[in-house]
Amino acid sequence: MIRRQTVETIAQLVPHGSRVLDLGCGGGGLLEMLCRERGCSGYGVELDDAKLLDCVKRGVNVIQRNLEEGLSIFEDNSFDVVLQLNTLQNLRNTEAMLRETARVGRIGIVSFPNFAHWPNRLSVLKGRMPVTKALPYQWFDTPNIRVGTFADFEVLAGQCGLRVLEAFGLHDGQVVRRWPNLMASTAVFKFERG
Repeated sequence: MIRRQTVETIAQLVPHGSRVLDLGCGGGGLLEMLCRERGCSGYGVELDDAKLLDCVKRGVNVIQRNLEEGLSIFEDNSFDVVLQLNTLQNLRNTEAMLRETARVGRIGIVSFPNFAHWPNRLSVLKGRMPVTKALPYQWFDTPNIRVGTFADFEVLAGQCGLRVLEAFGLHDGQVVRRWPNLMASTAVFKFERG
């Protein structure tokens, strides 16, 4: 579940009137808000049956699809913005998904738990995997198959030929621009094809 302040901060990165694809859209709350408050249109992609039903109840256009299958059902430049909020860390094909995001959308926006946040570092230093608001699961039952850091994504973006337009961290709903790799529990990046 993404906090309301986080949703509002990320919504500000989406230009008014954009055609949006929200990958791993959950119950469709962000897409519903973008349509209502920012004049956007678009689709969500979700695998979970219960979350799909929530999207339908909200009136959000949604496609049931496993993101591991990629985005081949979408044409190049089909969307203005492609969102992947707290999704990348759950995918095996992270690099391919970033390239696909850049192919189908003019702009991509991703967020993910920042494993380099100082409490996480301290937990690992004490010999334990971190359990926090951003990483709320024990190591043995987490849906996160990847752990990454703010700094790691900067490197990956370059390897994927992406140009970062904006990057910042979030912690407790507040934007963190100073030392985000250390001070932010969530990393946020807005990018385009390089």
